[in-house]
Amino acid sequence: MLINSLPKIVTELPGPKCKLVIEKRSTAIPSAVACSAPFVIDRAEGAMVQDLDGNIFMDWVAGISVLNIGHSNKEVIKAVQDQAERYFHPQINTIHYKEYIDLAETLNNITPGSFKKRTAFFNSGAEGIENAVKIARKYKRRTEIIAFSGGFHGRTYMAMTLTSGNTYRAAFTPLAPGVHRAEFPNEYRTNSNIAKENIVKHYIDQLEYMFVDYLSPESVAAILIEPIQGENGFIAPPAGYIKQLRQICDKHGILLIADEVQTGFCRTGKMFATEYWADEGVYADILVSAKSMAAGIPLSAVTGREEIMQSVQVGEIGGTYGGNPLACASALKVIEIMQRDNFADKAIRIGEKCLPRFAGWYEKYKSIGTYRGTGAMLSLEFVKDRITKEPDPKIAADIINYCKYKGLILKNAGSYNQTVRLLMPLVTTDEQISIGLDMIEEAINKFSIK
Repeated sequence: MLINSLPKIVTELPGPKCKLVIEKRSTAIPSAVACSAPFVIDRAEGAMVQDLDGNIFMDWVAGISVLNIGHSNKEVIKAVQDQAERYFHPQINTIHYKEYIDLAETLNNITPGSFKKRTAFFNSGAEGIENAVKIARKYKRRTEIIAFSGGFHGRTYMAMTLTSGNTYRAAFTPLAPGVHRAEFPNEYRTNSNIAKENIVKHYIDQLEYMFVDYLSPESVAAILIEPIQGENGFIAPPAGYIKQLRQICDKHGILLIADEVQTGFCRTGKMFATEYWADEGVYADILVSAKSMAAGIPLSAVTGREEIMQSVQVGEIGGTYGGNPLACASALKVIEIMQRDNFADKAIRIGEKCLPRFAGWYEKYKSIGTYRGTGAMLSLEFVKDRITKEPDPKIAADIINYCKYKGLILKNAGSYNQTVRLLMPLVTTDEQISIGLDMIEEAINKFSIK
């Protein structure tokens, strides 16, 4: 079975069948929709992908954390097939259907916090973020939003404005109004003159100074944060930061929005990463989820306190395809399987296998500036020098390129693309993990400073 296979390259890459499709791609779609994979997928199961020429690859990108449950889960396929035989799209504002309501009730129950919640569905993470901001502004009757450096929230106009980095934004000005950026507490890249025990205070002071310098807190509707930054290299804030952030929100009547688009659905060793917040008594007012919820069918959710979600009126939120029955049926089955089969524990076990290897590599290879991991959200950040911490995107690119021709698909992250991130499906076998880590070490050994 493909699901238990290991990488196997049997042709040149790309092979002859794949090459024809890739050549067609080069003339059919915009080059901005880029892809560096040297193959075309034919079928996939679990963590494994087979191309049109019979080569087998291990996918440790998983649709950028869309496939936590793995490719082609048979129970999910059956749930979608059963739904497709009944109806595709009655549209929730036109005809009631059970799948939307059942999934909303499920998310209301499994997202952190025992308070009463309501959920609305959209199509993508960016759409979820856009609507979370709309709802926050409506409820608070305020206009301003604070986001963070290093954050990624999507490419629609408000989401793009909230996103950090000129790569996504520079060509598309003017951006959406009312967005302000606070410094994210990236402990690794904090000025070394700041003592470790003072890092949280340093960043909280910076945030509060915004209210002194130019931004009235009474104008701020919400602060938006990823529990662990995804595109910036899987960076979590230091312990204690979120608790103080929540205190600032409460002090000024500001909503706290958690972007769990990439961290949700067991990736971090919890169903939601904000369950780690809950351990400190902190809860988001609005939580946005997407990606792995429906195993690859477009679906996002905005879940919030009932009084917040009820503040919007008919016509103010919605969309034609949001909460499509096929996506909802998929999501209901995904959540059922993840709870039944303890997918959060699977993520923890993957982290426990990978992090000791990372620690050994860190001791051996000076090009690794730091490594990070929460559950199966894992990354290696590469630098030219550990003292200066100058990012080294070249070695990260070399490692990714080397591995893909050996049969392992990885992706980079970080402001300079200096980080190699691992997002393997949570069904990846122990043998597959061992083989994949061996490939990565082989690549690090080839390109790194020892």
